[in-house]
Parts: sequence; C-alpha cells; structure tokens
Amino acid sequence: ANNAWLQELPRPLSKVVWDNPAYVSPADAERLGLENGRVVELTGGEHRLSIPVWILPGHPDGVITLTLGGGRTQVGRVGRNAGFNTYRLRAAGAEWSLGGVHLRVTRDTYPLVTTQQHQLMDGRDLVRAGTFAELEQDPDHPPFMHAGHGPPPPQSMYPEWPRDGYQWGMAIDQSACIGCSVCMIACQAENNVPVVGKEQVEMNREMHWLRVDTYYRGEAGNPETFHQPVPCMHCEQAPCEPVCPVAATTHSSEGLNEMTYNRCVGTRYCSNNCPYKVRRFNFLSWHQDDAESLRMLWNPDVTVRSRGVMEKCTYCVQRINAARITAEREGRVIRDGDVETACQAACPTQAIVFGNISDPGSQVSALKATPLNYGLLEELNTRPRTTYVAAIRNPHPRLETEGNHGDTETRS
Repeated sequence: ANNAWLQELPRPLSKVVWDNPAYVSPADAERLGLENGRVVELTGGEHRLSIPVWILPGHPDGVITLTLGGGRTQVGRVGRNAGFNTYRLRAAGAEWSLGGVHLRVTRDTYPLVTTQQHQLMDGRDLVRAGTFAELEQDPDHPPFMHAGHGPPPPQSMYPEWPRDGYQWGMAIDQSACIGCSVCMIACQAENNVPVVGKEQVEMNREMHWLRVDTYYRGEAGNPETFHQPVPCMHCEQAPCEPVCPVAATTHSSEGLNEMTYNRCVGTRYCSNNCPYKVRRFNFLSWHQDDAESLRMLWNPDVTVRSRGVMEKCTYCVQRINAARITAEREGRVIRDGDVETACQAACPTQAIVFGNISDPGSQVSALKATPLNYGLLEELNTRPRTTYVAAIRNPHPRLETEGNHGDTETRS
C-alpha cells in the first residue's frame, strides 16, 4: 500500500492508477445505468462500502470484483487514504467471496485516472494475431507475413547506418506476454524513473519508459485480450533525431537511439515527431524533494534527470557497457546472454529477448528471422530495432463455438 511504484503502476486490464475501484461487467453496467467513476454503495450483511465502479470488458455478469489493500489510514504518506478499504466487506467466514451483496447506485462520482487512452496508436496495424490453424492454412496471410518475405521496404532519403561491430535489438513475443507489467516496474527500478502522482498522470505526464498497451477484440462481454509492451523502438531511421536542434538525441554506432541529458533544452520536438509516443518529459523536478533515505533507491549507474529534460528507454545501456568492460578484461567478445535488459530479466514468461542482431546465432536474431516477426508502423519507414512476434493462439474448437459461457456461470 505504501509503495509508490506499485500505486502508479497501471493495473493490467483497466490501466487505473492510484485507486482500487469495483470492477463490473459491461452488461451489468448497462442494466444498472453505471459509468466509470460512478459511486455505488455495497451492502453485505451489516457492513457497507461506498466505492466507484470501473467497467471491465470480459468481466463475468452478476459479479463485482474488489481489490484488497486500499484505503489504509495507518500507513506511510504514500499509501495513506489511497483507494478504498474493501476489507469492510470481508468476513471471517467469507474471506474471498461474499454472496447476497446489495448494490445501490448513488448520484456521486469519483475521479478515476487511467492510462488506457494515453499515447494512442490504435486504428492501425499494431497487434498481429491469429490462430495456429490460420497459420497452417496460409503462412503468407498479412498478420503473419515477415516484412522481408513481403514487399521490399520503402526507399529512404537517409543513408544506411553501417552495421559493423555489435548491433543491439529486441524482439517481444506477444504469444508469451500476459500483460503483468512486471517489465515496467523493473525498468522503473533500474533507470531511476520517478513517480509523479495521480494528478500528473491524469494530465498524461506519467514517466514510465515502458508501457504495456491492452487491446480488446470482439464483444465487450467476452472479448479477446492482447497485451503489447512498447519501449523505445530504437529506429534505424529515427524521426526524433533530425528534429533535435541541439543534437541531444543521436544514433550510436551500435544502433542505439541515445539521449544526452545535459544537452537537452526541452523543446520536445523529438516527442512530437515520435509516432510511437515513447518519450517522457520532466515537467517538474520529481526527485528534488526526495528524502536522503529515498536516494539510496537510485541506481548509481544511471543519471538522475532534472526538470526540462526528455528521457526514454536506453536498452539499459549501462548494462551493455558493464558487459563490454567485462568482455574486454577477459579478452573476448560479448557473448549472447551477457546483456539482459531490466525488462527482459524480470519477465516471468521470457517474452522479451535482447541481444546482438549482427550475430546470426543469437536468440534475438532467431526470433527476428521467423515469419511471425514484424515491426510497429512499418509503413512509416522508421525501421525499428524493437520488433514483435505475432500472437498465435490454439483454442479448443468447443471454446470457439461455445465461448466462455460455461466458465462465466461457474465463477458467478
């Protein structure tokens, strides 16, 4: 409750921050006349709780889901009064579920903040997904077609960067990603990313270098759900680089899109020119009021940025350099697996793979060579170093024809 990193971490499905609303299904919301943020009064036995609701696609009908741990009053300054105390409805004989709850809709509303509509890229070919049967039937179907197997990339007026030495890249397997957002917390801890508070998040000023977008497809009551982690793409032809008037964002010989913080004057031209919206601007001095004890949390290998500076994912360049120093001391090259980004190291499903793409034997090169590999917004000719492996699902035929109706009844 008193961990600001976790309070500001968008919840995996709703993307709500700093609160724990009551989740309801779209059908129940329509039947009861509810909208996001509407306060309801829940009565279970002798206990009552007033809490705002959040409409969650795919949530079972006839059920209200509450999250424990919010609304504490005897806790540190971060978690005090953040969220709602759902323990009020919890009884000794019904610790995890409570039946016969009465819901009364009030006229009150409560401001819930979500990042779901921030940095929008929807309406374009972002998440490519299909079934195993579709892949077997037509491997060249657009969701699965490798850019190299299709039309050649468009011509560019910029010269190609030399590919000598190490060339770093990343591949993210969307079949493996479960949207847990552990990668976001790992990145925050590794790179001294500040928390900004609920009000600043509402103004689109969150500072996470990595976000996990959630997309739904199908009926609101039973949709398919897809998660897509979006860090900096480290484009070969990066739109952010030519517009910077002070050369704060540059291209390294190893393919990284670098940021030189002490050059940045905060024009934000680079952010405007980035189609992926993965750059963050320090509107305020988030770290200036940190207590001395909190400064011990900071990673000494990563610069603590100041107000007016643009920042973003660096592929954990400090880890790359540490591996380089070790390899030079031992008189060898950096081996595959010597460098793990923070997000990669923390991912519980190993959906994120990073390495040297100029090494044909590396794991990341193998993923990028699959027919399922693709880049976001390839039509813009940015040629991103971060690419994705299309999501492949293999559902049981009965689940496809009958849906999850029986499972919903069980949970109800």
